[in-house]
Amino acid sequence: MTEQQEKIEKLTGQPVEGLIARMAVPTIISMLITSFYNMADSYFVGNLGTSASGAIGVVFSLMALIQAVGFFFGHGSGNFVSRKLGAQRLEEASVMASTGFFYSLMAGTVILAAGEIFSHDLARMLGATETIRPYAVEYMRIIVLGAPFMTSSLSLNNQLRFEGSAFYGMIGMGTGAVLNIFLDPLFINGFHMGISGAAWATVISQCVSFCLLLAGTFRGGNIRLSIRRLQFKPFWIRQICAGGLPSLLRQGLNSLATIFLNQMAKPYGDPAIAAMSIVSRITFFASAALIGFCQGFQPVCGMNYGAGKYDRVRRAFWFTLRVTAIMLLVMAVIGFLFAPQLVWLFRKDDPAVVAIGTVALRCQCVTLPLTSWIILSNMTLQTTGNTVPASIVAAARQGMFFIPAVLILPRILGLTGVQLSQSVADVCALCLSLPVMLKELKRMKMKG
Repeated sequence: MTEQQEKIEKLTGQPVEGLIARMAVPTIISMLITSFYNMADSYFVGNLGTSASGAIGVVFSLMALIQAVGFFFGHGSGNFVSRKLGAQRLEEASVMASTGFFYSLMAGTVILAAGEIFSHDLARMLGATETIRPYAVEYMRIIVLGAPFMTSSLSLNNQLRFEGSAFYGMIGMGTGAVLNIFLDPLFINGFHMGISGAAWATVISQCVSFCLLLAGTFRGGNIRLSIRRLQFKPFWIRQICAGGLPSLLRQGLNSLATIFLNQMAKPYGDPAIAAMSIVSRITFFASAALIGFCQGFQPVCGMNYGAGKYDRVRRAFWFTLRVTAIMLLVMAVIGFLFAPQLVWLFRKDDPAVVAIGTVALRCQCVTLPLTSWIILSNMTLQTTGNTVPASIVAAARQGMFFIPAVLILPRILGLTGVQLSQSVADVCALCLSLPVMLKELKRMKMKG
C-alpha cells in the first residue's frame, strides 16, 4: 500500500474525532501564526502614529482580496483533490493540483501589476483620508510585490491540507509568519525604514513561505505539481470555480466590507479608522483559530463524502461544531473583559482609538460564538460540492448583511452604528445558514 493509499484508509476508517483533532493542530497553528502577519505590522507600525496605523487597516482590505484569490484557487482545486483521492483517482487529483497552483501564480502577477499602476487611486478607493493616503501608498506598493507569492502559497497550503499533509503547510506558513515577526522591528526600528520596513518584512516572509510550501509538495510523497499537467479546458476551470467560489465570496466580500467600513468610519477621523482596523485584527485572530479547526475537518469531510460514508461526515460536523463553539465562547469572554487592554496594545498613546475600539470589540465579542455555525456550514457545503448553498452562506455574513448594516446603521446611530454593524450581520447570517445546513445534514442522513 502506498503512502497516499494509507492516508486515504486512515481518513475514511479511523474515528473522526481523533482524526479531526490531529489534523486540526497543524492547521490551527498555521492560521494563528499567519494571523500574526497583520497583527505584527499593526503592533509595530502603531508606534509610528495614528495615520500610519490607519494605513495598515486601509491596505488590509487589499490584502484580504489577495488572500481571496489564493483561497479561490486553493479551495477550488483542494476540494476536488480531496474527493478524487477518496475515490482513488490519483492522476485527476494531480492534474487539478497543478492547474490550481499555476492559475494562482498568474492571478497574483496580475494583481501585482494593477497595484503598482493604480496605487494612488486604490488608496483613495479603499478609504484612506488625506493624512493616511501617503502611508497607504508607500505600504501598498511594496506589499503587492508579494502578491504572486501570497496567492500561490495559499493555494499550495490548501492543497497540502486537503490531501492530508497539513504538517507541511504548517511549516511553510508558520515559518514565514515567525520570520515576519522578527523582521518587523528590525526593519522599522533597527534600519529606520518606517512603514515600508513593515511591508518589506511581510514580502520577504511570504517568499520564504512560498519556497517551503513548494518543497513540501515534493517531500509529502503525494500528488505532484508539473506545468505539463496545467489544463485550460473548461471542465477544470468549472471545477475550480465550483469549489472555490464560496471562498472567493467569503474572502472577497470581507475585502469589500473593509472598504465600506473604512469609508463609513472616515467622517469620524483617523482614530476611528485605526480603531476599527485594530478590532478587525483582534477578531481575525479568533476567527483564525475557528477556521484552522474547520480546516482540520475539511479533508475528513471531503474524503468520506467522496467515499460515500455520509454518516461519518455528519458525525464529524457535530464534533467540530461543539469544539469550535466552546473555543469561541472562551475567546469572546476574554475579549469582552479585556477589550481596553487589547486595543491599547496596538495604540498606546491615543485614548480616542482605545475608546472607539473598546466598544467595537465588545460588540463583536457578544456574537463571536455564532460564527462557528456560519463558517463550519459554509466549509461543509463547499467541501461536499454544494456550490450554490455554499456561496449563499459565504456571501451572507460580510456581504448581504454586513454591507447594508454598515451603510445604514451609521446614518441612524452615528459612530455607534459603525461599531454595531458586524454584530448585526452575524445574527442575520446565523438565521440564514441554520435552515440551509440543517437541510443538507438531513439529506446526508437519508442518503446514508
